[in-house]
Amino acid sequence: MKFIVSSTGLFSHLQAISRVINSKNSLPILDCFLMELTDGTLSLTASDSETTLSTSLEVNESDGDGRFAVSSKTILEALKEIPEQPLTFLVNTENLEITVQYQNGKYSLMGQNADEYPQAPALGANAVHVTMGAPVMLAGINRSLFATADDELRPVMNGIYFDITTEDITFVASDGHKLVRNKTFMAHGDEKAAFILPKKPATLLKNLLPKEQGDVQIDFDDRNATFTLENYSMICRLIEGRYPNYNSVIPQDNPHKATIDRMTLISALRRVSVFSSQASSLIKLRLSENQIQISAQDIDFSTSAEETLTCQYTGSPMSIGFKSTFLIDILNNISAQEILFELADPSRAGVIVPVEQEENEDLLMLLMPMMLND
Repeated sequence: MKFIVSSTGLFSHLQAISRVINSKNSLPILDCFLMELTDGTLSLTASDSETTLSTSLEVNESDGDGRFAVSSKTILEALKEIPEQPLTFLVNTENLEITVQYQNGKYSLMGQNADEYPQAPALGANAVHVTMGAPVMLAGINRSLFATADDELRPVMNGIYFDITTEDITFVASDGHKLVRNKTFMAHGDEKAAFILPKKPATLLKNLLPKEQGDVQIDFDDRNATFTLENYSMICRLIEGRYPNYNSVIPQDNPHKATIDRMTLISALRRVSVFSSQASSLIKLRLSENQIQISAQDIDFSTSAEETLTCQYTGSPMSIGFKSTFLIDILNNISAQEILFELADPSRAGVIVPVEQEENEDLLMLLMPMMLND
């Protein structure tokens, strides 16, 4: 078998799918890329047994069809230093000896039997189909991924929950301290359905989607989901279990409302949080008429800081404590210039929403408070 392919084209495709591969795999074959040549199209696959990512590219010239596996680390390191030029692959299909010829030299390496490579699972007959624009899906994943948990006892919290209705799709993520609910009206399903996408495949999609323009076709059943992009296809195991009722934890009646410039607040939080306790990262917000006082202290080291910002505030004066790192995380994942803080009392979660929502979106973030000593 012989084929000629662009060096940079091959390298960029392999690099994109290589993020699936774990540093330690249960099966040695999973350290490899699977390469399949069929009718002048080279299909490339990488897998960690739970998530499989595939892509393909046209070869310049080919003679014969075939499939083989090759060490991902070796081929990536070898191609990284080769400038744009045609590469000629000569593959002995009997002993899997591979020779890669380029302008000034050649590489020789051994392939592995492609039949050992695990097959991706097929979806059941009851699979649900949903289509979503790549930018819409990217925005949903970008805004919610940071709020997913790493909780072995509650695995359902370790991913992004896709809540699909006939009118909209809602992306939800929570780690028990913070929660994101991002509803988009730019996509919907034909029926009510839902699935939980694990963190790793969500991160892979986050890296692939910026280069995509068209629609993403999502097909899923009870166990697996397939995401078909313009240039890539991914099948992954879903998190099984029932996601908690996220709407029930969002406080509905919040009489205390503060509108403030987002970047001004982030800057102040970063300055003041330097002086908070390293163990708790607690910062205190004191809201009163048209101002917000941010303070922090570390009793162990006798350090403290406070800063006062102007804001539009309606409600009686109140103080509430938050973990500064969580609050900064939330504010960094909102793109609006101004945010609205909605508070009920110091013991209930604070709701943070952009003053101006993006078109066809409804974004809400929630942060649990920390108890103040005073």
